Amino acid sequence: MIFTSAVVLFFILFVFLAFRRLDWAVMFLLAALPGYRLKFHLAGIPTTFLELMILAVFFIWLLRNYRAIFLSLKNRLKKRNRETNQAGRYPFDWEMAALLLISFIAVFTAGLTMSALGVWKAYFFEPLLFFIVFFNVFMKKAAEEKSFLTATSLAVWPLAFSAIIFSFLAGYQYFTGSFLESDLCPTCAAAATRRAFAVFGYPNALGLYLGPLVLLFLGCAAALAAEKKWSKILKDYKIATLFAAAAFSIAAIVFAKSAGAFFAVAAGLVVFGLLAGKKPRLATVLLIIIAAAGIFSVPKAREAVLKEIILKDFSGQVRRQQWSETWAMLQDGRLFFGAGLANYQKAFAPYHAGGFYYNRDNDPEFMRKIVVWGPTYWKKVWQPVEIYMYPHNIFLNFWSELGLLGLLLFVLIIVKFFILGGKLITDHGSQITDRFFIAGLIGAMVVVVIHGLVDVPYFKNDLAVMFWLFLAMMGAAGIALKPDEKKNLK
Repeated sequence: MIFTSAVVLFFILFVFLAFRRLDWAVMFLLAALPGYRLKFHLAGIPTTFLELMILAVFFIWLLRNYRAIFLSLKNRLKKRNRETNQAGRYPFDWEMAALLLISFIAVFTAGLTMSALGVWKAYFFEPLLFFIVFFNVFMKKAAEEKSFLTATSLAVWPLAFSAIIFSFLAGYQYFTGSFLESDLCPTCAAAATRRAFAVFGYPNALGLYLGPLVLLFLGCAAALAAEKKWSKILKDYKIATLFAAAAFSIAAIVFAKSAGAFFAVAAGLVVFGLLAGKKPRLATVLLIIIAAAGIFSVPKAREAVLKEIILKDFSGQVRRQQWSETWAMLQDGRLFFGAGLANYQKAFAPYHAGGFYYNRDNDPEFMRKIVVWGPTYWKKVWQPVEIYMYPHNIFLNFWSELGLLGLLLFVLIIVKFFILGGKLITDHGSQITDRFFIAGLIGAMVVVVIHGLVDVPYFKNDLAVMFWLFLAMMGAAGIALKPDEKKNLK
């Protein structure tokens, strides 16, 4: 009862804030992305506090702008204003419409279940509503401020604020062992296997959240610092805050022991360095050479890195088996439509072997013993594996949930994002602030894709919103950096 009352009161205050300052409400929403952890039922329908915030800001934006939106739609239908029809389009507009359609078809593929409908609204419908609100609110800010960087950096501050808080909480958990009780990670609290997860329930969720943000913070901080003298940079609290948020986030990923996030951030940093300019490019190449020489000159380090890369460790072997079984499931009549939204576990179960033989001690005679020693040895080395919610690979995730068309559409969106970013860097390479910010955005998406090779970087409430936030920022950059195009979309 107390929890419900607190949620209702907080939501009323949030709605009041949205009516008074919609931009502040959107910024608060970004700081509170983990609000999806607050789950409850509303009129019998399961929802989260994050979902309520998204719906609130969208409908308040719609209420404020319905006349302009109606007029714009009327002009489009009557084709009275060809210039508005062309310049007033949202970036990724037809991709959004196609994704909504394909994901809704996936609801029926899954049997029109409440779980499928819940996933559709939380991971597709509502993040796209957020995209529309963010794009309009902050593009208007960009027009008022006459600066794309100034406007979009307003969306980065709340993310930096939340990242710093979660990083400190992760550090406290790691060094004290407190607040680590979780059904999703029963071994996280033990000293020998301790892994921090802040408020997210399991360690990899913390890495998935913070990993892309490291590059976003770095790109924004570098852009703000690009044209300032060192004396002013050191005194600028905004730049210091962003660099601190990036550093603390990396530390939190270490505390979470999320290898996927760590390697993904490393890849993102390399891409950022290569795109940021001549001097950063040279420094990045030198660091790569030094790091590679250091790793390969130390046998244990070389063995550990190669084991992670080729997925020979325990989690890697789990994923390899899961991918093999997922592929078998897809081949069995599901190549085109997939399994449907929220239906992966049910469809996957008949193809799951239940576990695998795990060579814990790296015994070179392991395979021979499997063949020769028989059931007694099998029982000793058998490692049970649960059925996870998703295949832990971003491409298989989309394929199994949305089918082949959904996978191809997702790949197209990612490719379009990178092409647009590369074009902006090429066209505006002399404008160092723009180049740094765009390079940070590209690096953030690289983190999403690389980490997605071994995890689930989209099918979670906060991550879906973050994904479309990156698309909105890149799309906004594509318009804001072209002064001949109109900035006010409805």
